[in-house]
Amino acid sequence: MSVFITDDFLLHSDSARELYHEYAAGEPIFDYHCHLPPAEIAENKSFPNLGNIWLAGDHYKWRAMRANGVDERFCGGDADDKEKFLAYARTVPRTIRNPLYHWTHLELKRFFGIDTLLSEETAEAIWEETREKLARPEMSVHGILSNHRVSVVCTTDDPVDRLESHRRIREDGTLATRVYPTFRPDKALSVDQPEAFNGWTDRLAEVSGVDCASLDSFLEALKQRHDFFHEMGCRLSDHGMTRCDDADCTDAEARVAFDKARAGKAVPADEAIRFRSYMMVFFGRLDADRGWTKQLHLGAMRNNNSRRFKQLGPDTGFDSIGDYPQAQGLAGYLDRLDRTGQLPKTILYNNNPTDNYIFATMIGNFQDGSVPGKMQFGSGWWHLDQIEGMEWQLNALSNLGLLSRFVGMLTDSRSFLSYPRHEYFRRILCNLIGRDVENGELPRDMKLLGGIVRDICFRNAEAYFGLETGTV
Repeated sequence: MSVFITDDFLLHSDSARELYHEYAAGEPIFDYHCHLPPAEIAENKSFPNLGNIWLAGDHYKWRAMRANGVDERFCGGDADDKEKFLAYARTVPRTIRNPLYHWTHLELKRFFGIDTLLSEETAEAIWEETREKLARPEMSVHGILSNHRVSVVCTTDDPVDRLESHRRIREDGTLATRVYPTFRPDKALSVDQPEAFNGWTDRLAEVSGVDCASLDSFLEALKQRHDFFHEMGCRLSDHGMTRCDDADCTDAEARVAFDKARAGKAVPADEAIRFRSYMMVFFGRLDADRGWTKQLHLGAMRNNNSRRFKQLGPDTGFDSIGDYPQAQGLAGYLDRLDRTGQLPKTILYNNNPTDNYIFATMIGNFQDGSVPGKMQFGSGWWHLDQIEGMEWQLNALSNLGLLSRFVGMLTDSRSFLSYPRHEYFRRILCNLIGRDVENGELPRDMKLLGGIVRDICFRNAEAYFGLETGTV
Protein backbone atom coordinates (compact mmCIF):
# COMPACT_ATOMS: atom_id res chain seq x y z
CA MET A 1 0.00 0.00 0.00
CA SER A 2 1.29 3.47 -0.86
CA VAL A 3 2.12 5.94 1.91
CA PHE A 4 -0.84 8.14 2.83
CA ILE A 5 0.82 11.04 4.66
CA THR A 6 3.43 12.09 2.12
CA ASP A 7 5.69 15.16 2.19
CA ASP A 8 3.20 16.85 -0.12
CA PHE A 9 0.03 15.90 1.74
CA LEU A 10 -2.74 18.48 0.98
CA LEU A 11 -0.38 20.46 -1.29
CA HIS A 12 -1.84 20.34 -4.78
CA SER A 13 0.41 22.65 -6.78
CA ASP A 14 4.07 23.56 -7.20
CA SER A 15 3.39 26.95 -5.63
CA ALA A 16 1.71 25.38 -2.60
CA ARG A 17 4.59 22.97 -2.14
CA GLU A 18 7.17 25.76 -2.34
CA LEU A 19 5.29 27.95 0.13
CA TYR A 20 4.93 25.13 2.62
CA HIS A 21 8.35 23.53 2.44
CA GLU A 22 10.37 26.73 2.07
CA TYR A 23 8.43 29.09 4.33
CA ALA A 24 5.85 27.43 6.60
CA ALA A 25 7.25 24.10 7.72
CA GLY A 26 10.23 25.48 9.62
CA GLU A 27 8.40 28.05 11.73
CA PRO A 28 8.02 27.43 15.48
CA ILE A 29 4.58 26.98 17.03
CA PHE A 30 2.84 29.71 19.02
CA ASP A 31 -0.07 27.90 20.66
CA TYR A 32 -1.92 30.80 22.22
CA HIS A 33 -5.09 28.89 23.14
CA CYS A 34 -5.32 25.32 24.37
CA HIS A 35 -6.69 23.21 27.21
CA LEU A 36 -3.53 21.30 28.09
CA PRO A 37 -3.28 20.52 31.84
CA PRO A 38 -0.50 22.68 33.35
CA ALA A 39 0.10 20.03 36.01
CA GLU A 40 1.17 17.54 33.33
CA ILE A 41 3.62 20.08 31.92
CA ALA A 42 5.01 20.81 35.39
CA GLU A 43 5.58 17.13 36.16
CA ASN A 44 6.91 16.38 32.66
CA LYS A 45 4.42 13.54 32.44
CA SER A 46 5.11 10.41 30.45
CA PHE A 47 2.24 8.43 28.98
CA PRO A 48 2.01 4.63 29.29
CA ASN A 49 0.23 3.93 26.03
CA LEU A 50 -1.61 5.39 23.07
CA GLY A 51 -5.02 4.80 24.65
CA ASN A 52 -4.06 7.02 27.56
CA ILE A 53 -2.55 9.93 25.63
CA TRP A 54 -5.12 9.75 22.80
CA LEU A 55 -8.47 8.97 24.38
CA ALA A 56 -8.48 10.43 27.90
CA GLY A 57 -10.71 13.47 27.56
CA ASP A 58 -10.79 13.67 23.75
CA HIS A 59 -14.48 14.21 23.04
CA TYR A 60 -13.82 14.52 19.28
CA LYS A 61 -12.88 10.84 19.23
CA TRP A 62 -15.68 9.90 21.61
CA ARG A 63 -18.30 11.44 19.31
CA ALA A 64 -17.02 9.42 16.37
CA MET A 65 -16.90 6.23 18.40
CA ARG A 66 -20.48 6.67 19.63
CA ALA A 67 -21.61 7.27 16.05
CA ASN A 68 -19.92 3.99 15.13
CA GLY A 69 -21.95 2.08 17.71
CA VAL A 70 -19.26 1.93 20.40
CA ASP A 71 -20.61 1.63 23.94
CA GLU A 72 -19.97 4.52 26.34
CA ARG A 73 -17.78 2.27 28.47
CA PHE A 74 -15.10 2.51 25.77
CA CYS A 75 -15.43 6.30 25.41
CA GLY A 76 -15.72 8.16 28.70
CA GLY A 77 -16.32 5.01 30.72
CA ASP A 78 -14.32 2.53 32.79
CA ALA A 79 -12.81 0.30 30.11
CA ASP A 80 -9.03 0.00 30.28
CA ASP A 81 -6.73 1.95 27.97
CA LYS A 82 -6.18 -0.89 25.52
CA GLU A 83 -9.86 -1.69 25.22
CA LYS A 84 -10.56 1.98 24.43
CA PHE A 85 -7.74 2.11 21.90
CA LEU A 86 -8.96 -1.02 20.12
CA ALA A 87 -12.48 0.43 19.98
CA TYR A 88 -11.07 3.60 18.42
CA ALA A 89 -8.96 1.58 15.98
CA ARG A 90 -12.13 -0.17 14.79
CA THR A 91 -13.72 3.25 14.31
CA VAL A 92 -10.91 4.98 12.40
CA PRO A 93 -11.62 3.41 8.99
CA ARG A 94 -15.20 4.67 9.38
CA THR A 95 -13.98 8.26 9.87
CA ILE A 96 -13.15 8.73 6.17
CA ARG A 97 -13.59 12.45 5.28
CA ASN A 98 -13.79 13.38 8.96
CA PRO A 99 -10.72 15.39 10.08
CA LEU A 100 -10.05 12.66 12.67
CA TYR A 101 -8.84 10.43 9.85
CA HIS A 102 -6.21 13.00 8.88
CA TRP A 103 -5.26 13.94 12.45
CA THR A 104 -4.91 10.31 13.52
CA HIS A 105 -2.52 9.41 10.74
CA LEU A 106 -0.60 12.67 10.96
CA GLU A 107 0.02 11.99 14.64
CA LEU A 108 1.09 8.41 14.02
CA LYS A 109 3.50 9.63 11.35
CA ARG A 110 4.95 12.64 13.15
CA PHE A 111 5.33 11.20 16.65
CA PHE A 112 6.00 7.53 15.92
CA GLY A 113 7.14 7.34 12.28
CA ILE A 114 4.24 5.01 11.50
CA ASP A 115 2.86 5.01 7.96
CA THR A 116 0.53 2.06 8.50
CA LEU A 117 -3.15 2.95 8.40
CA LEU A 118 -4.87 2.31 11.72
CA SER A 119 -7.59 -0.35 11.67
CA GLU A 120 -8.74 -3.36 13.64
CA GLU A 121 -6.20 -5.48 11.75
CA THR A 122 -3.21 -3.20 12.42
CA ALA A 123 -4.18 -2.07 15.93
CA GLU A 124 -2.22 -4.68 17.92
CA ALA A 125 1.08 -3.97 16.15
CA ILE A 126 0.60 -0.21 16.41
CA TRP A 127 -0.28 -0.53 20.10
CA GLU A 128 2.97 -2.36 20.83
CA GLU A 129 5.17 -0.10 18.70
CA THR A 130 3.77 3.13 20.15
CA ARG A 131 3.90 1.81 23.72
CA GLU A 132 7.62 1.14 23.36
CA LYS A 133 8.26 4.58 21.85
CA LEU A 134 6.14 6.39 24.45
CA ALA A 135 8.54 5.10 27.12
CA ARG A 136 11.39 7.09 25.59
CA PRO A 137 12.38 10.50 27.10
CA GLU A 138 11.58 12.33 23.86
CA MET A 139 7.91 11.34 24.29
CA SER A 140 7.51 12.91 27.72
CA VAL A 141 5.58 16.20 27.74
CA HIS A 142 8.78 18.25 27.64
CA GLY A 143 10.15 16.10 24.86
CA ILE A 144 7.00 16.51 22.79
CA LEU A 145 7.01 20.29 23.20
CA SER A 146 10.72 20.58 22.37
CA ASN A 147 10.74 18.19 19.45
CA HIS A 148 7.72 19.91 17.91
CA ARG A 149 9.36 23.32 18.36
CA VAL A 150 6.50 24.66 20.47
CA SER A 151 7.70 28.11 21.46
CA VAL A 152 4.69 29.27 23.49
CA VAL A 153 1.78 27.51 25.18
CA CYS A 154 -1.11 29.45 26.74
CA THR A 155 -3.30 27.23 28.88
CA THR A 156 -6.88 28.05 29.96
CA ASP A 157 -7.27 28.72 33.67
CA ASP A 158 -10.02 29.60 36.12
CA PRO A 159 -9.45 32.76 38.21
CA VAL A 160 -9.72 30.64 41.37
CA ASP A 161 -6.74 28.53 40.26
CA ARG A 162 -3.68 29.25 42.42
CA LEU A 163 -1.47 28.59 39.36
CA GLU A 164 0.91 26.41 41.36
CA SER A 165 1.71 24.32 38.28
CA HIS A 166 2.61 27.46 36.37
CA ARG A 167 4.81 28.53 39.25
CA ARG A 168 6.56 25.15 39.22
CA ILE A 169 7.18 25.40 35.47
CA ARG A 170 8.70 28.87 35.88
CA GLU A 171 10.86 27.92 38.84
CA ASP A 172 12.11 24.73 37.20
CA GLY A 173 13.41 26.63 34.18
CA THR A 174 14.43 23.56 32.16
CA LEU A 175 11.68 23.75 29.55
CA ALA A 176 12.52 25.86 26.52
CA THR A 177 8.82 26.33 25.74
CA ARG A 178 7.29 29.32 27.52
CA VAL A 179 4.05 28.39 29.30
CA TYR A 180 1.55 31.08 30.33
CA PRO A 181 -1.88 31.04 31.99
CA THR A 182 -5.03 32.50 30.43
CA PHE A 183 -7.73 34.15 32.58
CA ARG A 184 -11.14 32.54 31.91
CA PRO A 185 -13.82 33.89 34.30
CA ASP A 186 -16.92 32.28 32.77
CA LYS A 187 -18.27 31.18 36.15
CA ALA A 188 -18.37 34.79 37.37
CA LEU A 189 -21.30 35.36 34.99
CA SER A 190 -23.54 32.52 36.14
CA VAL A 191 -25.95 34.31 38.50
CA ASP A 192 -28.76 32.37 36.82
CA GLN A 193 -27.32 29.24 38.46
CA PRO A 194 -27.13 30.31 42.13
CA GLU A 195 -25.82 27.05 43.54
CA ALA A 196 -22.90 26.85 41.12
CA PHE A 197 -22.29 30.60 41.32
CA ASN A 198 -22.10 30.57 45.10
CA GLY A 199 -19.81 27.57 45.25
CA TRP A 200 -17.43 29.24 42.82
CA THR A 201 -17.67 32.65 44.51
CA ASP A 202 -16.83 31.09 47.85
CA ARG A 203 -13.67 29.65 46.31
CA LEU A 204 -12.88 33.08 44.84
CA ALA A 205 -13.17 34.60 48.32
CA GLU A 206 -10.87 31.93 49.71
CA VAL A 207 -8.06 32.31 47.16
CA SER A 208 -8.23 36.11 47.04
CA GLY A 209 -8.66 36.70 50.75
CA VAL A 210 -11.46 39.14 49.90
CA ASP A 211 -14.93 38.64 51.36
CA CYS A 212 -17.30 38.34 48.40
CA ALA A 213 -20.43 39.26 50.35
CA SER A 214 -21.15 42.30 48.18
CA LEU A 215 -20.78 43.18 44.52
CA ASP A 216 -18.01 45.65 45.31
CA SER A 217 -15.95 43.05 47.15
CA PHE A 218 -16.68 40.51 44.39
CA LEU A 219 -15.25 42.90 41.80
CA GLU A 220 -12.29 43.65 44.08
CA ALA A 221 -11.54 39.92 44.38
CA LEU A 222 -11.70 39.45 40.60
CA LYS A 223 -9.37 42.39 40.04
CA GLN A 224 -6.96 40.96 42.57
CA ARG A 225 -6.94 37.63 40.70
CA HIS A 226 -6.50 39.47 37.40
CA ASP A 227 -3.48 41.25 38.91
CA PHE A 228 -2.11 37.94 40.20
CA PHE A 229 -2.48 36.30 36.78
CA HIS A 230 -0.63 39.26 35.27
CA GLU A 231 2.22 38.75 37.74
CA MET A 232 2.32 35.12 36.66
CA GLY A 233 2.84 36.14 33.04
CA CYS A 234 -0.76 36.03 31.79
CA ARG A 235 -1.52 38.37 28.91
CA LEU A 236 -4.74 36.83 27.54
CA SER A 237 -8.26 36.39 28.78
CA ASP A 238 -10.91 34.11 27.34
CA HIS A 239 -14.70 33.85 27.50
CA GLY A 240 -16.87 31.01 26.22
CA MET A 241 -20.44 32.20 25.68
CA THR A 242 -23.41 31.41 23.48
CA ARG A 243 -23.47 35.06 22.44
CA CYS A 244 -22.19 38.40 23.66
CA ASP A 245 -24.85 40.20 25.69
CA ASP A 246 -25.16 43.96 25.48
CA ALA A 247 -27.64 45.56 27.84
CA ASP A 248 -27.65 48.71 29.94
CA CYS A 249 -27.02 47.82 33.58
CA THR A 250 -26.44 50.25 36.42
CA ASP A 251 -24.34 49.48 39.48
CA ALA A 252 -27.55 49.25 41.50
CA GLU A 253 -29.12 46.73 39.10
CA ALA A 254 -25.96 44.61 39.12
CA ARG A 255 -25.99 44.63 42.93
CA VAL A 256 -29.60 43.41 42.99
CA ALA A 257 -28.78 40.46 40.72
CA PHE A 258 -25.63 39.64 42.68
CA ASP A 259 -27.40 39.80 46.03
CA LYS A 260 -30.21 37.54 44.81
CA ALA A 261 -27.74 34.94 43.60
CA ARG A 262 -25.73 35.09 46.83
CA ALA A 263 -28.94 34.55 48.76
CA GLY A 264 -29.60 31.45 46.67
CA LYS A 265 -32.56 33.01 44.87
CA ALA A 266 -33.37 32.61 41.21
CA VAL A 267 -32.27 35.55 39.06
CA PRO A 268 -34.75 36.29 36.22
CA ALA A 269 -33.42 35.95 32.69
CA ASP A 270 -33.53 39.68 31.90
CA GLU A 271 -31.62 40.53 35.08
CA ALA A 272 -29.06 37.83 34.34
CA ILE A 273 -28.49 39.28 30.87
CA ARG A 274 -27.90 42.74 32.32
CA PHE A 275 -25.53 41.33 34.93
CA ARG A 276 -23.50 39.45 32.30
CA SER A 277 -23.25 42.60 30.22
CA TYR A 278 -22.11 44.57 33.26
CA MET A 279 -19.45 42.00 34.12
CA MET A 280 -18.15 41.72 30.57
CA VAL A 281 -17.59 45.46 30.43
CA PHE A 282 -15.76 45.18 33.75
CA PHE A 283 -13.54 42.41 32.39
CA GLY A 284 -12.92 44.32 29.16
CA ARG A 285 -11.67 47.32 31.10
CA LEU A 286 -9.38 45.15 33.21
CA ASP A 287 -7.86 43.68 30.05
CA ALA A 288 -7.46 47.08 28.41
CA ASP A 289 -5.76 48.54 31.49
CA ARG A 290 -3.24 45.71 31.49
CA GLY A 291 -2.70 45.58 27.72
CA TRP A 292 -4.06 42.05 27.47
CA THR A 293 -5.76 40.35 24.53
CA LYS A 294 -9.39 39.32 25.01
CA GLN A 295 -10.71 36.18 23.31
CA LEU A 296 -14.43 35.66 22.74
CA HIS A 297 -15.49 32.12 21.83
CA LEU A 298 -19.09 32.50 20.75
CA GLY A 299 -21.87 30.30 19.44
CA ALA A 300 -21.44 26.79 20.87
CA MET A 301 -24.59 25.08 22.11
CA ARG A 302 -23.35 23.03 25.03
CA ASN A 303 -24.47 19.98 27.01
CA ASN A 304 -27.43 19.11 24.80
CA ASN A 305 -27.81 15.56 26.13
CA SER A 306 -29.07 16.02 29.68
CA ARG A 307 -28.81 12.30 30.50
CA ARG A 308 -25.16 12.14 29.50
CA PHE A 309 -24.43 15.49 31.16
CA LYS A 310 -25.66 14.07 34.49
CA GLN A 311 -23.62 10.93 33.92
CA LEU A 312 -20.38 12.36 32.49
CA GLY A 313 -20.39 16.12 33.06
CA PRO A 314 -19.38 18.90 30.61
CA ASP A 315 -16.89 18.70 27.73
CA THR A 316 -17.66 15.07 26.95
CA GLY A 317 -18.87 15.39 23.36
CA PHE A 318 -22.49 16.49 23.53
CA ASP A 319 -22.10 20.02 22.20
CA SER A 320 -23.10 21.38 18.81
CA ILE A 321 -23.22 24.52 16.73
CA GLY A 322 -25.78 26.97 18.07
CA ASP A 323 -27.98 29.25 16.00
CA TYR A 324 -27.82 32.42 18.08
CA PRO A 325 -28.09 36.03 16.91
CA GLN A 326 -24.56 37.42 17.19
CA ALA A 327 -24.19 40.74 15.37
CA GLN A 328 -26.14 43.23 17.47
CA GLY A 329 -24.96 42.17 20.92
CA LEU A 330 -21.36 41.83 19.81
CA ALA A 331 -21.35 45.24 18.13
CA GLY A 332 -22.90 46.86 21.17
CA TYR A 333 -20.42 45.27 23.57
CA LEU A 334 -17.36 46.24 21.55
CA ASP A 335 -18.74 49.74 21.11
CA ARG A 336 -19.26 50.20 24.87
CA LEU A 337 -15.58 49.57 25.44
CA ASP A 338 -14.44 51.53 22.40
CA ARG A 339 -16.42 54.64 23.40
CA THR A 340 -14.27 55.07 26.50
CA GLY A 341 -11.01 54.04 24.85
CA GLN A 342 -11.01 50.74 26.76
CA LEU A 343 -11.40 48.18 24.00
CA PRO A 344 -8.49 45.72 24.33
CA LYS A 345 -6.96 43.73 21.54
CA THR A 346 -9.66 41.19 20.76
CA ILE A 347 -9.99 37.87 18.93
CA LEU A 348 -13.47 36.73 17.88
CA TYR A 349 -14.14 33.03 17.27
CA ASN A 350 -17.43 31.84 15.83
CA ASN A 351 -18.79 28.30 16.04
CA ASN A 352 -21.43 28.73 13.32
CA PRO A 353 -20.07 29.23 9.78
CA THR A 354 -23.07 31.40 8.91
CA ASP A 355 -21.44 34.03 11.15
CA ASN A 356 -18.16 34.15 9.22
CA TYR A 357 -18.94 37.36 7.36
CA ILE A 358 -20.52 38.93 10.45
CA PHE A 359 -17.34 38.39 12.46
CA ALA A 360 -15.01 39.27 9.60
CA THR A 361 -16.78 42.60 9.08
CA MET A 362 -17.19 43.23 12.82
CA ILE A 363 -13.45 43.38 13.41
CA GLY A 364 -13.15 46.07 10.73
CA ASN A 365 -15.52 48.32 12.66
CA PHE A 366 -13.10 48.62 15.57
CA GLN A 367 -9.62 48.63 14.06
CA ASP A 368 -8.09 51.88 15.29
CA GLY A 369 -4.58 51.98 13.84
CA SER A 370 -2.93 51.50 17.24
CA VAL A 371 -1.86 47.90 16.62
CA PRO A 372 -1.67 46.02 13.31
CA GLY A 373 -4.61 43.64 13.32
CA LYS A 374 -5.80 44.81 16.74
CA MET A 375 -9.15 43.13 16.11
CA GLN A 376 -8.80 39.54 14.91
CA PHE A 377 -11.18 37.05 13.33
CA GLY A 378 -9.95 33.84 14.97
CA SER A 379 -9.14 30.59 13.25
CA GLY A 380 -11.73 27.93 12.54
CA TRP A 381 -12.81 26.73 15.97
CA TRP A 382 -14.15 23.42 17.32
CA HIS A 383 -16.66 22.19 14.74
CA LEU A 384 -14.90 24.31 12.10
CA ASP A 385 -11.25 23.30 12.57
CA GLN A 386 -11.15 21.14 9.45
CA ILE A 387 -10.25 21.83 5.82
CA GLU A 388 -13.57 23.32 4.74
CA GLY A 389 -14.05 25.34 7.95
CA MET A 390 -10.51 26.70 7.86
CA GLU A 391 -10.77 27.67 4.21
CA TRP A 392 -14.09 29.42 4.87
CA GLN A 393 -12.51 31.44 7.68
CA LEU A 394 -9.41 32.27 5.63
CA ASN A 395 -11.53 33.33 2.65
CA ALA A 396 -13.85 35.53 4.72
CA LEU A 397 -10.91 37.22 6.42
CA SER A 398 -9.12 37.67 3.08
CA ASN A 399 -12.16 39.18 1.40
CA LEU A 400 -13.09 41.57 4.20
CA GLY A 401 -9.89 42.26 6.13
CA LEU A 402 -6.15 41.61 6.08
CA LEU A 403 -5.16 37.97 5.96
CA SER A 404 -1.55 39.13 6.17
CA ARG A 405 -2.11 40.34 9.77
CA PHE A 406 -3.78 37.11 10.95
CA VAL A 407 -2.28 35.60 14.13
CA GLY A 408 -2.81 32.08 12.85
CA MET A 409 -3.62 28.67 14.25
CA LEU A 410 -4.09 27.26 17.75
CA THR A 411 -4.74 23.72 18.92
CA ASP A 412 -7.69 24.30 21.31
CA SER A 413 -6.86 20.78 22.46
CA ARG A 414 -6.46 18.73 25.64
CA SER A 415 -3.98 16.34 24.00
CA PHE A 416 -0.21 16.76 23.71
CA LEU A 417 -0.35 14.86 20.42
CA SER A 418 -2.40 17.61 18.75
CA TYR A 419 0.50 19.72 17.53
CA PRO A 420 0.30 18.37 13.95
CA ARG A 421 -2.89 20.45 13.73
CA HIS A 422 -0.59 23.43 13.21
CA GLU A 423 1.01 21.57 10.31
CA TYR A 424 -2.47 20.74 9.01
CA PHE A 425 -3.44 24.41 9.08
CA ARG A 426 -0.18 25.50 7.42
CA ARG A 427 -0.66 23.04 4.58
CA ILE A 428 -4.23 24.27 4.07
CA LEU A 429 -3.05 27.91 4.10
CA CYS A 430 -0.24 27.25 1.61
CA ASN A 431 -2.49 25.23 -0.66
CA LEU A 432 -5.05 28.04 -0.69
CA ILE A 433 -2.51 30.73 -1.57
CA GLY A 434 -0.73 28.42 -3.99
CA ARG A 435 -3.99 27.77 -5.81
CA ASP A 436 -4.42 31.52 -6.32
CA VAL A 437 -0.90 31.74 -7.74
CA GLU A 438 -1.54 28.89 -10.16
CA ASN A 439 -4.81 30.54 -11.23
CA GLY A 440 -3.05 33.84 -11.91
CA GLU A 441 -4.97 35.56 -9.09
CA LEU A 442 -1.80 36.32 -7.12
CA PRO A 443 1.68 37.15 -8.42
CA ARG A 444 4.33 34.43 -8.38
CA ASP A 445 6.32 36.51 -5.91
CA MET A 446 7.43 33.93 -3.39
CA LYS A 447 9.40 36.39 -1.32
CA LEU A 448 6.22 38.43 -0.76
CA LEU A 449 3.87 35.48 -0.30
CA GLY A 450 6.35 33.40 1.67
CA GLY A 451 6.91 36.29 4.07
CA ILE A 452 3.17 36.53 4.68
CA VAL A 453 2.97 32.77 5.25
CA ARG A 454 5.77 32.99 7.82
CA ASP A 455 4.00 35.89 9.52
CA ILE A 456 0.75 33.96 9.81
CA CYS A 457 2.49 30.81 11.04
CA PHE A 458 4.39 32.50 13.87
CA ARG A 459 5.66 36.06 13.60
CA ASN A 460 2.30 37.86 13.74
CA ALA A 461 1.43 36.09 16.99
CA GLU A 462 4.86 36.80 18.41
CA ALA A 463 4.41 40.53 17.76
CA TYR A 464 0.72 40.69 18.69
CA PHE A 465 0.67 39.02 22.10
CA GLY A 466 3.84 40.58 23.46
CA LEU A 467 4.93 37.38 25.24
CA GLU A 468 8.49 36.21 25.59
CA THR A 469 8.93 33.26 23.26
CA GLY A 470 10.92 30.13 23.94
CA THR A 471 14.10 29.26 22.08
CA VAL A 472 13.15 26.02 20.37
